[in-house]
Amino acid sequence: MSARAPITIANSGAVWRPETLVESKAYGRALLSLAQADPRIICLGADLTGPTETDLFRDTLPERFFNIGIAEANLMCVASGMARCGDIPVVNTFGVFATRRSFDQVVLQIAYPRANVKLVGFMPGLTSPGGPTHQATDDIALMRALPGMVVVEPACGTHVAPLLAQLIAHDGPAYMRIKRGDLPRLFTPESLPPLGQAQMVRPGRDGWIVASGVMVTLAMEALEALAEKGLEVGLVNVTSIKPLDTGLIASLAGQGKPVLVAENHSIIGGLGSAVAELIAEGGLALRFARLGVDDVFAEGAGAPYLFQTYGLSPAAIARRFATLAGRS
Repeated sequence: MSARAPITIANSGAVWRPETLVESKAYGRALLSLAQADPRIICLGADLTGPTETDLFRDTLPERFFNIGIAEANLMCVASGMARCGDIPVVNTFGVFATRRSFDQVVLQIAYPRANVKLVGFMPGLTSPGGPTHQATDDIALMRALPGMVVVEPACGTHVAPLLAQLIAHDGPAYMRIKRGDLPRLFTPESLPPLGQAQMVRPGRDGWIVASGVMVTLAMEALEALAEKGLEVGLVNVTSIKPLDTGLIASLAGQGKPVLVAENHSIIGGLGSAVAELIAEGGLALRFARLGVDDVFAEGAGAPYLFQTYGLSPAAIARRFATLAGRS
């Protein structure tokens, strides 16, 4: 990422300098801090302790750390049993293993009994270099289809701790997808809205980009390119994918200006589908598009290459919105 002038973010009390402001092990530190204050919190893993930042928990609270091994179906069953005993199990693994590999157990042992289990899936979408076996491009589609399952994705490191606290306080199953490694520091912790609400990052005159997770940072870069075309585009950060902030999104879509959803996920079943359903059921007339992984499997490669190749780069976001707005 090239050096850029600082960008003031509306209503966040923060300045965006992604090349210098990062959070390291934001999730691992947040989980440990919450567990030190609440003895009900138990950490479970599937032989991915370092990659899921749970080494901090293991080393500090070893009596509440359980490595079930590479047996994700069993992992979900163990977590469900612990929840029924009054614990708050936090399950940590890669997103594909937390969802696709162990989906039947998630459905029947966690979602169906509404077990108070928190699932955390790392390496969402094309942030994984491991190809289809490790790229969670369908995890939102799977999890938001489950009754009672909360689905969230933080856009930055400073939102991780308050978001995890919200999930712990929520009585019921939840799934958080989160990028592995350093995260940008975009917003103040206090700017995170409650579950079910989205964050208005910037107001817009000519339309809106609705984004989640890593796509929020990329959308911010796209806003600069769009401004050079004379387009004043707003940005909404959707941390809570389910429940969705239907009120805010419907009010923006109701203005009749173009809306583009940018997501690090398949365009089928994810955030874009949720927004499309809202627009269709509301009978709203506007130009709308989804930008994401377009019904394909991606190969194994580095994230910059993958985001460029599959049309998720800032330039691709800017081009897609400009076309949608008739300014290509």
